[in-house]
Amino acid sequence: MGDPAGVKIFDTTLRDGEQSPGATMTNEEKLLVADQLARLNVDIIEAGFPAASYNDLLAVKEVARRVRGVAVAGLARAHISDIDAAWEALREAEQPVIHVFLATSESYLHKLKISREEALQRIKTTVAYARKLCPTVEFSAEDATRSDWDYLCRVCETLIKAGVTTINVPDTVGYTLPQEYETLFRYLCEHVSGIERVSLSAHCHDDLGMATANTLAAIRGGARQVEVTINGLGERAGNAAMEEVVMALRTRPEAFGNVDTRINAQELLATSQLVSRLTGMLVQPNKAVIGANAFTPETGVSLDGKAKNRLSYQMMTPQSVGWTETKWLLGKHSGRHGLDARLRKLGHRLSAEQLKVAYKRFILLVDQKKQVTDADLIYIVESSQETPAAV
Repeated sequence: MGDPAGVKIFDTTLRDGEQSPGATMTNEEKLLVADQLARLNVDIIEAGFPAASYNDLLAVKEVARRVRGVAVAGLARAHISDIDAAWEALREAEQPVIHVFLATSESYLHKLKISREEALQRIKTTVAYARKLCPTVEFSAEDATRSDWDYLCRVCETLIKAGVTTINVPDTVGYTLPQEYETLFRYLCEHVSGIERVSLSAHCHDDLGMATANTLAAIRGGARQVEVTINGLGERAGNAAMEEVVMALRTRPEAFGNVDTRINAQELLATSQLVSRLTGMLVQPNKAVIGANAFTPETGVSLDGKAKNRLSYQMMTPQSVGWTETKWLLGKHSGRHGLDARLRKLGHRLSAEQLKVAYKRFILLVDQKKQVTDADLIYIVESSQETPAAV
């Protein structure tokens, strides 16, 4: 089931992420992202859906030719023609992965107008065909979390006999809850014959805001690969954000059996900013890990605590994910301790009376400007009636 101490990162920014409305990238831009993902040290880059268009096929082919040290995947429906297109795009990859998918839930099968038995036969035929072409084949059971669990076990056993190497159990519409998802993975591990011969993967959408929590729950349940995107980019409400999953594992290892990824976390911010710039999809300031405010306290209690012990209000350092330093943002919530801490940082140590005067002026200015700059603070100090002594 893969390295028990390691979780593979399957990045699908270039495929599922690009399905976010307005996030389309040119082939040249995709190569830039692929290069950065390689520097980030992901395990697998899903470069696109070759059968979708000739341009998509070319994009996957160019990524496959270019990146080294990273596996490259191409998506394919459970059709021979799709698999042929994927292999055409991937054949020059150092580590090619054909990623086949077919629905397994009753509602999705009804939409496709095929029965459960017909789906099993198609899975068996197409995965076996893909396996003859490519040493690594992943299968995704589309809408797995709304599928009948016993039928899903039959699907997995069919896949294992056909030679699949990874089985993905996606929460396609962001429907499941963490406890349910963890239990599903445990159920598959306990009830599928031969499950120890494959890796289980999780792919979560964020329609209920639970993509990261569900992904982490899957790891607790036995998943050793997770399918994520930079900035949580993706169709509808997006996918699980790589940076959140990686740093959750790294800051709370005891909660996940001490498993880790091989991600170079110091490249997370650079990758986030590159993807945001190329797609035009802005990162919200309060986004976890890589948002502009992620390491920017304003309240006086936080600022005072951070001044005394940097880790008292941070469970990870900004440098660990690529920021150069913590920003100190002063606003109406900063309080007297926050103001004093920032002035000390700027080289000014005020007496109690001086601080009282400076704080009154600070509050008046905040009401006008909302946020106060270092230049504003220096002016407040220098214009005080009594000049404070510099440290």
